[in-house]
Amino acid sequence: MVNAKEILLLKGQNAVPLRVISKLDLKAEPTSTQRRAENLGFDASPLSLLLLEGKNQTTAEILIGAPAPGADPFALGSIATKLPIGTYTFATPLDDPNLVALAWALELYRYDPFRAADAKAVRLILPETCDAARVIREANATFAVRDMINAPANVFGPAALEAEAHKIANAHKAKLKVISGKALEKDFPLIHVVGAASPRSPRLIEFSWGNAKHKKITLVGKGVCFDTGGLDIKPSSNMLLMKKDMGGAANVLGLASLIMEAQLPVRLRVLIPAVENSIAGAAFRPGDVFKTRNGLTVEIGNTDAEGRLILCEALAYADEEAPDLLIDMATLTGAARVALGPDLPPFFTDDDGLAASLAAQAQALNDPLWRLPLWRPYNAMIETPIADLNNAGQGGFAGAITAALFLRRFVEKAKSYAHFDIFGWTPNAKPGRPKGGEAQAMRALFGVIAQLAAK
Repeated sequence: MVNAKEILLLKGQNAVPLRVISKLDLKAEPTSTQRRAENLGFDASPLSLLLLEGKNQTTAEILIGAPAPGADPFALGSIATKLPIGTYTFATPLDDPNLVALAWALELYRYDPFRAADAKAVRLILPETCDAARVIREANATFAVRDMINAPANVFGPAALEAEAHKIANAHKAKLKVISGKALEKDFPLIHVVGAASPRSPRLIEFSWGNAKHKKITLVGKGVCFDTGGLDIKPSSNMLLMKKDMGGAANVLGLASLIMEAQLPVRLRVLIPAVENSIAGAAFRPGDVFKTRNGLTVEIGNTDAEGRLILCEALAYADEEAPDLLIDMATLTGAARVALGPDLPPFFTDDDGLAASLAAQAQALNDPLWRLPLWRPYNAMIETPIADLNNAGQGGFAGAITAALFLRRFVEKAKSYAHFDIFGWTPNAKPGRPKGGEAQAMRALFGVIAQLAAK
């Protein structure tokens, strides 16, 4: 993984100035510049580039067409991949230097461990007004999340997810333990059941960090390292991206690293149920009924709705200590994608104050989120005559909401709780977001937790 410190520099020499100009500004440029612009067809249209040569055919400066009004806040940083190898500095003030610098780094990300490819050495000297430490933390955390999600399932199974958690925990002297085998089967039966058919054994990864006297923040991430759908097997086309079904766990680990790196005054706890939903003689079946950790019974309506089964056990465990804030993140439902698309993850919470804070941080940090309702009447869709709950809603309607309602049944003591149904993937490249695995809601959540910690 590239370190953001190799891309974003605090100082440097021979940096080429980047000057952002509008079409009106271009008319005020020296005649020689206007003539060169005309010859090269540069009209200062959004994100167009004009290289101005200095002595000995060196680049004296580069003019950049100002982004269009209302453009993606990452748009200006996305020019990084259009520039020649070199070191650059912005010579004009930026509305939000943090977002531009972050976009610059994120645009240059590539996942290519299986082929020879050199990273493009396009570096940026950070503006003085930029919060360098924050931007570098956010870029590196995003790189780590993307690497985990992009990794193929044959090299990134439950054991590899555990190893990644170990690496992050050890870097910050967090206390880590792993529950597996008979202990998992006894205390977390649904995590065991979902992973029982795979030769790569299921486990619950847990680590904690910080002062127990501080506010208790608990993060739960869905760690399904590959999902066949189980006996309700997915079509082959729907399995192509199932390596990303541990995207919730990846985002939780990225968020945890941000919290610990920033030394926020919180007591952090991370829980990741790590499994592979496979098909074998030990696979769980549609119609099976299981008793969960908190005593509720669940009928299996669909083995492909396995994410909520492993999450409910981890949530019940997390809830036992009544945290101040309990968060779960999961690549949970196709219904969320149908409703809001791949780039706008929904979240669900009963806490209006938390929802307002999340919305504000999402807007400020260009980390989109949208609140959907925990509509209680839809609880009827997950009822069943032979158990307390069914893991698959009836009728096919409101799938993201019924999944959230299912999880909500396992949270009783937490002072505040939110569920995030993320996609964890960018299907078509956008500014600062290359195609592939993606961190979603991580930066917005960090902003909210930082505010909570400061109270």
